[in-house]
Amino acid sequence: MSNHPERVDPEPSLVRPYALTEGRTQPSIDLPIEAIVATMEDAVAGRLAPEDIRTSIVSLCEQRISIAEIGAHLGVPIGVARVLVADLIVAGALEVQATLRSDATAVERRELIERTLSGLRAL
Repeated sequence: MSNHPERVDPEPSLVRPYALTEGRTQPSIDLPIEAIVATMEDAVAGRLAPEDIRTSIVSLCEQRISIAEIGAHLGVPIGVARVLVADLIVAGALEVQATLRSDATAVERRELIERTLSGLRAL
């Protein structure tokens, strides 16, 4: 028998990400993962603490970005990203951009699919 304790690799914890949403798993508004969001001009980010994850989300959304990409950039589950983004939309900091118009070209549709897949792969 060895005197050295067996090394155990910690398992990733989902507790912290869901603590960010106070345990909520459903967003207050319906947001598909491919929804593109953008920062509103008078966003509330200035009133948020710099270390607040919502500040990071508002900053990311200065460049139009999808919910899937936000989750990937922040390293949080998409469900967490959806809840936090929905909260920021309700607060007036973000707005949902039209994903595709009804007359969108095949190129625009392909670019949307590629951006969404890229965000999902990054998770």
